[in-house]
Amino acid sequence: MSDKAIGERQDWTVTGMDCAACASKITSALQRLPGVADVQVGVMSERLSLQLAAGATRREDIEATVKKLGYGIAAKGAAGTKRKFVLPTAPAVEDHSGHDHHGARHGCHDQGGTSAADPHTASAKVAEHDQHAGHGAPGHSHASSLEDLDKHWYQTAKGKLVIGTGLLLAAATLAKAFAPEQVTIWAFVAACLIGVAPVARRAFAALRAGIPFTIEGLMTIAAVGALFIGAAEEAALVVFLFAVGEVLEGVAADRARASIRALASLVPKTALLEVNGATQQVDAAALEIGQVVLVRPGDRIPADGVIAEGSSGIDESPVTGESMPKTKGPGETVFAGSINAEAALRITVTKSAADNTISRIIALVEEAESARAPTERFIDRFSRYYMPAITGLGLLVALLPPLLFGQAWDTWIYRGLALLLIGCPCALVISVPASIASALSTGAKRGMLMKGGSVIEAVAGVTQVAFDKTGTLTAGRPLVTDLVVLNGTEADLLAVAAGVETGSSHPLAEAILRRAKQAGVAVLPPTGAKALIGKGAEAVVDGQLAWVASPTFARDSGALDDIGLRRASEMESEGKTVVVVFRDHQALGLIAMRDEPRSDAIEAVAQLKMIGVSSVMLTGDNARTGAAIAGVLGMQHRAELMPDDKVTAIKQMAAHGGVIMVGDGINDAPALAAASVGVAMGSGTDVALETASAALLRNRVTDVAAMIRLARATMANIRQNVTIALGLKVVFLVTTIFGLTGLWIAIMADTGATVLVTLNALRMLRFDPERSK
Repeated sequence: MSDKAIGERQDWTVTGMDCAACASKITSALQRLPGVADVQVGVMSERLSLQLAAGATRREDIEATVKKLGYGIAAKGAAGTKRKFVLPTAPAVEDHSGHDHHGARHGCHDQGGTSAADPHTASAKVAEHDQHAGHGAPGHSHASSLEDLDKHWYQTAKGKLVIGTGLLLAAATLAKAFAPEQVTIWAFVAACLIGVAPVARRAFAALRAGIPFTIEGLMTIAAVGALFIGAAEEAALVVFLFAVGEVLEGVAADRARASIRALASLVPKTALLEVNGATQQVDAAALEIGQVVLVRPGDRIPADGVIAEGSSGIDESPVTGESMPKTKGPGETVFAGSINAEAALRITVTKSAADNTISRIIALVEEAESARAPTERFIDRFSRYYMPAITGLGLLVALLPPLLFGQAWDTWIYRGLALLLIGCPCALVISVPASIASALSTGAKRGMLMKGGSVIEAVAGVTQVAFDKTGTLTAGRPLVTDLVVLNGTEADLLAVAAGVETGSSHPLAEAILRRAKQAGVAVLPPTGAKALIGKGAEAVVDGQLAWVASPTFARDSGALDDIGLRRASEMESEGKTVVVVFRDHQALGLIAMRDEPRSDAIEAVAQLKMIGVSSVMLTGDNARTGAAIAGVLGMQHRAELMPDDKVTAIKQMAAHGGVIMVGDGINDAPALAAASVGVAMGSGTDVALETASAALLRNRVTDVAAMIRLARATMANIRQNVTIALGLKVVFLVTTIFGLTGLWIAIMADTGATVLVTLNALRMLRFDPERSK
């Protein structure tokens, strides 16, 4: 198929959704349009994405179809969808300089304040995510435009409908006490018809789009049917309760989105850019890589970057959840959204606004909805058959008793209509995505990112965790502990070793380069440098080919004799990593380094044992070093593994249950991809972060156990939600058939189940996965 036939990816923001039924309705309608493929609708992210073939269907036709279904829609990033986000803290007071002391202290500082008239009020990236703030029509009633976004519930179309139907119902009830019966009946009929009219419009729009089984359709049938059998008062009450339920469901659903949306407000909208020694205020979204910005004490850092000048305590809690500020100086990395707590810093921008840490977190959380959990996919498939089945059952309840047994038509039609309302599957289909969205938000606030419900479900089922050693279980910053000269001098040894390792970002290479710099040794310039995967590195140094490699490789190359090999083994048994520096079959010496375990690594292994998860260390290091580190940590280990050996080890472990692989380097990417769940440490390479299914931004090994606890709690929450949704349905289906419950109880049960399920899912926002007991 040609690229033209496949089409380009198109994105919109859609408001007014609160459950998977809403997403399913939109998906079904759009898939019927020519040239539309791969429709993805995110309920919690309020995101619509699809492939649109050129010349087949216009964007305007897509938007018109969605609007006919009763939802608000706008292009991604459109001005009409912008909304000011407010973190759940005290409001800040800005001074005229744009320096917001109060905000900085309370985590809601907005560097370089802006006015309502400022055309740069929202940065481009923030605008892209601003759309998710809708009070949009909660539940099954939907905002017809995005104009309701900044309004209180009672100012929205749905809110006005609730108030209007409520006043009509109250007036009809009052008329019942003072007016003739005929007037009272017509008052209730009017209240019912006025209230059900917008619902009926959406039902017919869905029907025209080929979607006959919707809650709007069932509601319309139930209300009109009740009028025909003389239950006007109850019909009006049902319409009012339905409208109230929609508002309640929408408020609950919006709460589930709120903490995810709040991430967008962490990055300040403006920055102080240094130009020719002077500073000027610019849009933070316009910052380019290589520019230098001034960040004053109390300001939020406007971009990911590297400190060029200054030293200060950096509060990274808004980004990673790390509670203690870190003191950072020149050359160290900082994240956009972090707070500069102490002294002025000059920071060189290293990532654009679209690619900074906050933007990546938001993108990951938004895109996570497309990776739906298997449980969610099952429930979605189940609901497709459930709705027609309930409709058929309601029809049978209404027709069979009168036809076969001569029962009263009005009694059984009434029960059939109540059955239709009870049968609404909204509580069931929202049970999974609401819990998933809450869990994603809870994890993101603590620096634990999981790419969707499928990842959460996989994490909940793991029984084994495999860790890379360097940079994961250890600090990734080894120090040179021993220099053993075999030929020449110590200066010669360091000069050649540093020459071979120049330009390498490997932790061992950086340790050698640091030691050479400390010793004042001039590094010999290299040429033709290349890495020998799993063995070491080589380069031409001072006109001769030289190697920095493992003792085994040096022995096989004929450069290391038995005496040197025995000395290397002794140092390896002490938990040190040893490399041999040699030229043309002659070893210049041995360099031993040691990378100490992270401070929380022992606690992490202990926590995993407490929750019934075994752990193993996979390392390319020698067996003695691996055994020494594993012994300290109290875990199993496999050493001297090449990248493909790690993949093999992961596959062997997978035969005995789900496996998490935790790593941080490029050579970990294949193993991360092979595991049930790949988890990248936040300090890891972009390759590892992209390959992994999850990421730990705080670089805490204990967060692996916390992530598993969060995933397990989420799956337990989902099971509770499904039980609530199905349990209430079963109970009220039975009571309705036997005439114990009527229409208004039916709609309350439906709405109540949806609200209960959503509120239960919101409990995950308060779940603390770091509590080990």
